[in-house]
Amino acid sequence: NTWNHEHIALLGRSLVSPVKKAHRIIRHLADYVLVWSTQYGGMWGDDIAKSPHMARIGGSVYKEVNPDDFYQDEKGNPSDMMRKSLIYTAVHYRLNPSIPQFKPDTFEEVYTSKNRMVRIYKVLKVSKKSKKFGREGHGYRAWYEGRHLESAYPPALKEILEGKEDFEQLEDFNREDKKKKGDK
Repeated sequence: NTWNHEHIALLGRSLVSPVKKAHRIIRHLADYVLVWSTQYGGMWGDDIAKSPHMARIGGSVYKEVNPDDFYQDEKGNPSDMMRKSLIYTAVHYRLNPSIPQFKPDTFEEVYTSKNRMVRIYKVLKVSKKSKKFGREGHGYRAWYEGRHLESAYPPALKEILEGKEDFEQLEDFNREDKKKKGDK
C-alpha cells in the first residue's frame, strides 16, 4: 500500500539500500518482495530501469539516499550503490554469477517464473510485533482518520522515520500550515 509521497519514499529507500539495511526496514512492513525483470526475457523497462527513479523519490525524503550515486553507466554497468541494492540483487540473484547469495535471515527466493520476469522473495525474520501492529489496523485507521501517518507505522520504525524530511508540494492544500497561510 502507498499512502503518500513519504510512504513511497520509504519503499524506494528500502529497495535501493544495501540488502541488510533494506531488510531492517522491510521486515516491519511486508512478508514478501516482488520484483519485475524483463532483462532475462530480452527486453528492457523493468524494475532496474525504474530503480534510479526509486532512488530519487527515496532521496527526496531521506537525505542519506543520494540518487546521484545510484545509476547504470552507458554500458549498463551498475554503480557501487546500485550493485549492492536490494532491487538489483533481487532481480539478478542466481541469474548473474557476480551477485552474491542473500545473507542468512534476510530474504529467500520462493518463486521465479519460467521466463524469469517475475520473482518473489519471502522476507525472513518478519517482526512479530510489527505484524501484530498491522493486523490491529493502526495504519488504516491513521490514514482513514486523517492523522499524521507516523502513527501508522510499527514503533520499530520510529528511528528511521525520524530521519525523514517531509516532501512538500506547492499544490498540497491538505496541510494545516498551508491552510493558515492561505487564509491570511
